[in-house]
Amino acid sequence: MDLFARNAEARRLNQPLAERMRPQSLTEFIGQEHLLGAGRLLGKLAPGQNLPSLLLWGPPGTGKTTLARLLAEAVRAHFVTLSAVQAGVKEVREAVAEAAQRRDQFGRKTLLFIDEIHRFSRTQQDALLPHVEAGTITLIGATTENPSFGVVAALLSRARVVRLEALSDDALLQILRRALADQERGLGGQNVRIADEVLHEIAALAGGDGRRALGVLDAAVELARPGEVERAHIIEAAQTRALAYDKAGDEHYAVISAFIKSMRGSDPDAAAYWLARMLEAGEDPRFLLRRLVIFASEDVGNADPQALVVATSALAAFELVGLPEGALVLTQTTVYLACAPKSNTALTTYAAARKLVRERGALPVPAELRNAATALARTMGHGQGYKYPHDFEGAYVPADYLPAELIGTPIYQPTDSGYEAELKARLQALAARRKP
Repeated sequence: MDLFARNAEARRLNQPLAERMRPQSLTEFIGQEHLLGAGRLLGKLAPGQNLPSLLLWGPPGTGKTTLARLLAEAVRAHFVTLSAVQAGVKEVREAVAEAAQRRDQFGRKTLLFIDEIHRFSRTQQDALLPHVEAGTITLIGATTENPSFGVVAALLSRARVVRLEALSDDALLQILRRALADQERGLGGQNVRIADEVLHEIAALAGGDGRRALGVLDAAVELARPGEVERAHIIEAAQTRALAYDKAGDEHYAVISAFIKSMRGSDPDAAAYWLARMLEAGEDPRFLLRRLVIFASEDVGNADPQALVVATSALAAFELVGLPEGALVLTQTTVYLACAPKSNTALTTYAAARKLVRERGALPVPAELRNAATALARTMGHGQGYKYPHDFEGAYVPADYLPAELIGTPIYQPTDSGYEAELKARLQALAARRKP
């Protein structure tokens, strides 16, 4: 081995294990069988084949960048990569101009890979449109965010959205074992000793992220050298798990949706889990408290009127104690709301009333319900005929309070859940008193 070869080898070995172990062909790629399996969208590519523009959407460490590079190699396209964090319209135009020249002079296609494409502005994304449409470039954008939120509609219509899933524990174990066995790029020549259950621990800690799994293994091997890699080395190498959660992105909406649906489904275990996921990932507790207050009215309502009291009290209590103790306030409230009887009549009642208002407009207030505060108002009949309920037995007197055109229209329809069943029974009893 000459000097230059030795230097190249040293540089390669100094690279992180995850970089050294990047798959070098589609056959080496682990995971995403729903895309790369037999008969799937990307399962059978040949040199010169037309590859559609793609938006690779998935969590970190699932192979988006690697897959883009391997797809370019599979169809023999020139691979150009830009980062949306660093590149602008100028760099895009330069890449497109070079792609056009490459196509015209050598007949070779260009695959333009843009990492974190959701960070491109609308103007930057619009600059890509005519070139994608004309076929000057094949665009592959990578994003951890839902493309529906971060990519302009015109670009979405010209590219296929491909969803990459978090890697399963089995896939992560395959990646780890390959790294341990690989003599050339991995740890195969270093006599690494590691028990199978410790490998499973790494897979669990990685949370579906292949890059993180290899990073933890790499660091743990260094910590254990020259002995056996043990669980303590894994814990030290991993430190705390980086939770996949973006407070402004798709994962944020996915987790808060799971949290609310768990409470609505009366599952306190699941609700507490999703609450902890958000708090541990750094979610703003006040955002969660606002959601709890909304939930208390929207999903519990008068089935348990105390729910709104509990939720608003939690808001005040959290302002008093803050974190970390405030997590207990949030947990208590979450469990209470999950276990409470459910009614969405606050939502359905307002929706029904709003529908009538929008369809029928501002119907006149009946004269007997109008305020008779002035002599003129009294001469106009305001307040005449109004019966003060407290002057009657049970503080109730049969009367109509809706505009004349809406009398008899049902708006509030109570459920049989919790305390609302008592309200329903009371309203039925009052309705019976209206009958002659």
